[in-house]
Amino acid sequence: MNTEQFEKVRNGQGFIAALDQSGGSTPKALGLYGVGEDAYSNEAEMFDRIHEMRSRIMTSPAFGGDRVLGAILFEMTMDRQVEGKDTGEYLWGVKQVVPFIKIDKGLADEADGAQVMKAMPDLDELLARAVAKGMFGTKERSVIKLADDKGIGAVVDQQFEVGRQVLGHGLVPIIEPEVDIKSPQKAEAEAKLKAALLAQLDQLGDQHVMLKLTLPEQDGFYGELVAHPNVLKVVALSGGYSRDEANARLARNSGVIASFSRALTEGLSAQQSDDEFDAALDASIKGIYEASIA
Repeated sequence: MNTEQFEKVRNGQGFIAALDQSGGSTPKALGLYGVGEDAYSNEAEMFDRIHEMRSRIMTSPAFGGDRVLGAILFEMTMDRQVEGKDTGEYLWGVKQVVPFIKIDKGLADEADGAQVMKAMPDLDELLARAVAKGMFGTKERSVIKLADDKGIGAVVDQQFEVGRQVLGHGLVPIIEPEVDIKSPQKAEAEAKLKAALLAQLDQLGDQHVMLKLTLPEQDGFYGELVAHPNVLKVVALSGGYSRDEANARLARNSGVIASFSRALTEGLSAQQSDDEFDAALDASIKGIYEASIA
């Protein structure tokens, strides 16, 4: 593990940029960016377009380690290059931004009010490649829709099982049990989730994980997780909230920082000139950064 990166994530100020849209969410992300489905004729071209968007973000003068602690990449982005360097090498070597990789393969069908991750039979191979490509950590997402003990238990158990596999490769897992912001039992689900997370964290010994959580209904609700000795950082997903709403909620949760995807790229467009794009990205990063350090 890179100790310099570990210290940056633990003690640095800023947020994690989520640049990890996968195959299912890429058309929507491109559409919001002003690149319609007529701009590519197959999946390979679609991924070329999204890499162009991500590269434009990463190479912008607005994007750097002074405000962006880390960036979560899609597997294909890790395997590509930015300005002639492997993406992970570019992020850390040029921008001082710590690279992570999304490792989950999507969600299984809903059961007991939750969706666990699909099976990942090739995970060890991917984690070995991630180490070789200079990744610091991983991110793996599940979804909780109801305050169901069995469903929440299944999500948290699987997350920590995968997390231990990640730790075995010397990487830091970002454990992401997202509570759906539209859940009719959101606050109750968050209470059950926190209890399940604390029980698992207490079994980690001297190992560290990160947590990526939905912004809670009760301000400061995740304070115990922020303070937990085995938690390197608690980061928040925007979860469908607008950037303004997500930033406002984030600012009311001391010690929690952003890990926004759609909220980060809100207002960016392929049609903008470089100056317009950089100014829009700078404003987005500024707002998210300030909410993260509040």
